[in-house]
Amino acid sequence: MTWSATARGAHQPDNTAFTQQRLPAWQPLLSASITLPLFFCAGLAFIGLGLGLYYSSNGIKELEYDYTGDPGTGNCSVCAAAGQGRAPPPRCSCAWYFSLPEFFQGPVYLYYELTNFYQNNRRYGVSRDDAQLSGLPSALRHPVNECYPYQYSAAGLPIAPCGAIANSLFNDSFSLWHQRLPGGPYVEVPLDRTGIAWWTDYHVKFRNPPLVNGSLALAFQGTAPPPSWHRPVYELSPDPNNTGFINQDFVVWMRTAALPTFRKLYARIRQGNYSAGLPRGTYRVNITYNYPVRVFGGHKLINFSSISWMGGKNPFLGIAYLVVGSLCILMGFVMLVVYIRYQDQNDDDEDDE
Repeated sequence: MTWSATARGAHQPDNTAFTQQRLPAWQPLLSASITLPLFFCAGLAFIGLGLGLYYSSNGIKELEYDYTGDPGTGNCSVCAAAGQGRAPPPRCSCAWYFSLPEFFQGPVYLYYELTNFYQNNRRYGVSRDDAQLSGLPSALRHPVNECYPYQYSAAGLPIAPCGAIANSLFNDSFSLWHQRLPGGPYVEVPLDRTGIAWWTDYHVKFRNPPLVNGSLALAFQGTAPPPSWHRPVYELSPDPNNTGFINQDFVVWMRTAALPTFRKLYARIRQGNYSAGLPRGTYRVNITYNYPVRVFGGHKLINFSSISWMGGKNPFLGIAYLVVGSLCILMGFVMLVVYIRYQDQNDDDEDDE
C-alpha cells in the first residue's frame, strides 16, 4: 500500500494554479446588445472596403488585343494560317494599330496573356530541376528524372534547362511605336524589360553555373537546349546580366500560374517622355509571331494596363467584400427582428405571471 501511494503521488501534477486549472478565466456571454452591433459594424466595414476596392479597380485602364490570328481578325491571321496549328514559320511578324483619344495614365504595364494553357497540371508543374536552375554544376550534367522526356537530347546530351516548363517558354516579342502627328513618323516607345521577375526568384532561386575561363558558353558546354528552343540558354540576351538561367523572361515564365487563363508581365513603360503614361495619338505594336497556341485550342493576347494601390484590375475582391458586408447587415436585421419578437413574448409571459 505504501509503494502504491508513493507511485501514484509521483505521477500527480504539481499543486499549482496552472496545473490544477485554477487560473482566472473569462467566458464571453453573447447577448443581443453585443452581437447585433458587431454584425452591423462588420457589415459596414466590409461594404466600405468593398466600395473602395471596386471603384479603385474600375478606375484602372486596360487595353487588350487578341492576336491569335483567327480568320478575319487582323494581319496576324497570316502567321497563324502559315503555321496550321504547328509552330509558325520563323520571322513571321504582324502588327496591331490602335489610337488613344486621351492620355493613358501611367505607370503602364505590358502583359501577354494565354488561355486554355494548364500550367497547373501536376506532371507539368514538377517537370523542372531546381538544383540545375540554381546553377549547381553536377545538376547541370545530371538532370532529375522529373524532367523526362525533356531530360536528355536525342544525342544523349543533358538538356539545360530541362523539363516541360522550360521547353514551352513563351517566345513572342513586342515593340511599341508612337505616331505623334497624323502622317508623321513613328517613334519607338522604350520598354523597360528589367525587374519584371519576383525578387526572390531572380536573386535567390535562379543562378547561372560558375563561368569557365570567364565564359558562360563554356559553362554550358556539353549540354543541349530544349527541343522547342532555337538557341541555347546562354544566348537568350546579349546582356550578360540577363542571360542564361537569370534571364528575366525565363524567370517569369518558370513561375507557373494557378489558372488556365493567366497573364505574365512583359515590360513596363516608364522611361523618357512616357514615364507618366502614354500620350494621345496613334500607336503600332510590332509582334514577332512565334508561339503556337492553336494546337491546344488556346488564345494569346497583349494587354496594356495601369495599376492602383491595390494592384491590377480585379473587381472580384471588391464584389466579394460587398457581398459579405451585405450578408452581415442582413443577418443583423434578421436577428434584430427575432430578438424584438421573442423579447416582447418574454415580457408578456412575465406580465401573466
